[in-house]
Amino acid sequence: MGLSILAFAVLFLLIASGGLLLFYREAMLQRISEVINPGSKPKTLLSSIQQSGFSIGGVVEHFDNVIPKSQAEVSVVKQRLIRAGYRKESTVKIFNGSKFVIPIVLCIASLVSGVGAMSPFFVYAVCLGVGYLGPDFWLGRKIKKRQGKIRRGLPDVLDLLVICIEAGLSLDQGTVRTSEELAHAQPELCDELHVVVLEQRAGRPRQDTWKHLSERTDVDCVRNLVSMLIQAEQFGTSIGKTLRTHSDTLRTQRIQQVEEAAAKTTIKLIFPLVFFIFPSLFLVTLGPAIIIMMDSFKQMFKN
Repeated sequence: MGLSILAFAVLFLLIASGGLLLFYREAMLQRISEVINPGSKPKTLLSSIQQSGFSIGGVVEHFDNVIPKSQAEVSVVKQRLIRAGYRKESTVKIFNGSKFVIPIVLCIASLVSGVGAMSPFFVYAVCLGVGYLGPDFWLGRKIKKRQGKIRRGLPDVLDLLVICIEAGLSLDQGTVRTSEELAHAQPELCDELHVVVLEQRAGRPRQDTWKHLSERTDVDCVRNLVSMLIQAEQFGTSIGKTLRTHSDTLRTQRIQQVEEAAAKTTIKLIFPLVFFIFPSLFLVTLGPAIIIMMDSFKQMFKN
């Protein structure tokens, strides 16, 4: 027990000293900038901490290179973070650093709380496993949640895009107007459309920008939409009619999914009926009869 407390104290001192060194470095840079620019306003402690990036994410980011990773693993993690809506370069480092920091935090928490004394090998193994795999499960849930929002908001976005095209705007101008008008109602999908607009303004071809949209979102309905738009542009068909047809198809699919979910409820209700409701009914209906039968058998055997 004494050795574990000593290890915890040494680890805490190392982390605290690292944080102090980082903060002292930022404070030194601030003093140098004040000497160079004497007319600048003095900063408070809170503002200097906020502007220097001294936060939990900034500390976790420095543990990025502790766990060795290949370039393919880094690219996969970056692609998953983009699908979850995190496009900054620092998010990859924070995610990889959290897979090292969280297990240590869980082990320290189990050590301080005394849970690790019950079964040290099992508890610490669970803490290491949960701490290492926890960020992956969290990121997977974020991706599924964002993909669900994109899938539900696509018909509304297509309706406004059809209205813009039928009003005389081109597909690019309609995309810009749609991403601006529905930014509050459908922020996830409009954010992706805004990226499409920025890529087109940067000079990329229209087909490549829409293909990148399907790769970023990884949603089947968006992938089908991109294929239809590319085919409509190649064969010269009406884009407005194509989008309206696809929107109607998505709404039909949504109705079919709701009907399918409603049909599955009868099967799903079997398990709570068998394990929770039927035993209660048997107890209420047959309980008094069983008690009366037991009393009658007792009187019979006494006589």
